[in-house]
Amino acid sequence: MAKETAEGGLAGRYANALFELAQEHKAVDAVSADLAALRRALDSSPDLTRLVRSPVFSSADHAKALKAVLSKMGSGELATKFILLLASKRRLSALTGIIKAFEKQVARARGETEAEVTSPRALSDAEVTELKAVLKSKLGKEPRLHAKVDPSLLGGLVVKVGSRMIDSSLRTKLDGLRAAMKGN
Repeated sequence: MAKETAEGGLAGRYANALFELAQEHKAVDAVSADLAALRRALDSSPDLTRLVRSPVFSSADHAKALKAVLSKMGSGELATKFILLLASKRRLSALTGIIKAFEKQVARARGETEAEVTSPRALSDAEVTELKAVLKSKLGKEPRLHAKVDPSLLGGLVVKVGSRMIDSSLRTKLDGLRAAMKGN
């Protein structure tokens, strides 16, 4: 199977086409919001993820189910048509890569940078605001945060910006201390 990264390949081509179409319709913000909502839905629903990734379902089944999901979410016409096109072309397995590639294009166009933040609990609005301010001062660009929760971190944060990762999690510090005590 061809490599489907968020930077290029199949996902990049579809994301580029959607981005250009959204620009033509002056709907980049609306499409971006719809895709972000769908990404959150996929992250929180194993059943939806299974539906999207499973080749067992026909393209008609995919289209019918996703049309209902997108309607319930209140997705706009452009995003809905695009996702239903992916379903008809049997390309839903690339959906998460397409969403990531689209988000990167939107961020680049706005002069923003993507940052993935993993914390042991959901961050408050004040913590998100403070983290954005710190990242903006360090990076010189407005960060777009994608927050994830991982209770196994115990405390602290893991921040990924591009290929850089800042791991200040308590779990990593404890692992380092454990290794130092063993003499490794």
